[in-house]
Formats: sequence, C-alpha cells, structure tokens
Amino acid sequence: MYEGLKIPEAVKIQNELRATIDVQERALSIHTIAGADISLNLYSTTIYAGIIVMSFPDLRPIGYSLVKAETRFPYVPGFLAFREVPALVQVWERIPVKPDLLVVDGHGIAHPRRLGIAAHFGGITGQPSMGCAKKILFGKFREPELKQGSFSEIYDGSELLGYAYRSKANVKPVFVSPGHKIGVKNSLDTIKQCTGKYRIPEPTRLAHELVNRFRRGELTEGYKEVENLIL
Repeated sequence: MYEGLKIPEAVKIQNELRATIDVQERALSIHTIAGADISLNLYSTTIYAGIIVMSFPDLRPIGYSLVKAETRFPYVPGFLAFREVPALVQVWERIPVKPDLLVVDGHGIAHPRRLGIAAHFGGITGQPSMGCAKKILFGKFREPELKQGSFSEIYDGSELLGYAYRSKANVKPVFVSPGHKIGVKNSLDTIKQCTGKYRIPEPTRLAHELVNRFRRGELTEGYKEVENLIL
C-alpha cells in the first residue's frame, strides 16, 4: 500500500487523512468490540497482525483474524502507521462481520499530526476506532492518582487529545485517544468498561496474546470463530 513512499509524501497523506477524522462525542451503541495488535522486530520487514472480536460489554471472544505480511516502509517515529496499517487492513478484511469499534494497541489523535495508527486506520477504512497505548507519544499530562480508575487529560496547548488512565492501582497508566467516529470522552468511557485484572484492557491484551501465539507457530493465518480459546 505504501511501498516506495517518501516521508514528505507520507506527511501529505497524514494531513489529508486528518481532515477526514471525526472525533465528535456521540451516543454509542456498541454490541461488539475488537482489539488489534501488531508484532514485528524494529527493523524487520515481516509483520504479524491480529484482531480479536468480542461481545460487549461482557467481553466474550467471538472470533479472531491473523495475517503475516511484509512491509517495505522504513522505521520512522511518527510514521509507524505506514508500516503497520496495511497488515491491519488485511486482517480486518478477513473478518466477515465487522465489530462496532476497534481498539488498537497504539495512538489515535494523540499524535503530532493527529494521525496515530488508530486514526490512520479509521480514516482509510471509515470504521470507528480508538487507540490505547502503553506509552505516551505526544501531548502533556499530569500523572493521575495511583488508585485504579484515576485519569488525567492529555493536552496539546488547549486541545484535549485523550487521557492517561490508571487501569490498575499503582501501575503505569495507559494512554487513550479517539481514532475515528468516536469522541475523546467516549473513548475513555469505553476503555473503562474493557478493564479487567490487568493493566492492559482486555481487547488489546488478548490481541497481543493471539499475535504472540501466531508468531510462535501455535495458531494459523486466517479468520476463525472462537470455541475454546485459551489465552
């Protein structure tokens, strides 16, 4: 999808996609939610991508999709979506019934050009999406209180980009921001309902486990409905 693309051209694409992104708050109707994760070595061309679909709000796995793909786009901070989104789109296309919302292990609009992987994916597919990342990429925030459920705003100047959310007491927060067709506060409210006993919310945690099993050769490529999935 992005083979041979130069950085100035990538910036142009980001700016064009940014103009299409919708992060207005809205009344949400979520019956199914999915988590997405990507696994690759920093400078490798091989990408392992996975999406797990779950019922919502009970977070029961329904099915999963896995793809092994290749990328030729170089590793450049701020442009990782150009390496990862094409594989994510391949995984998405194999899911027969699309979930109402996709949570990506990465950022939405909390990005210098407001186009992290979740926003980039949402912009090119038109699907509601949001990011939940393990580290801050862009914006400033104050550390939330140490108790579970605490949160603080991520700002760029006066612009609210997302939230640092303490999903588990006394551990580092996760960083939540909308991608497309979901608001900033919508994103936080949704991720609160996805938090289990781990720091990483269930959709992206289970997607990460799936991709690691796929990478180890324990699971095969393609879409499968879930019967007895143990993660």
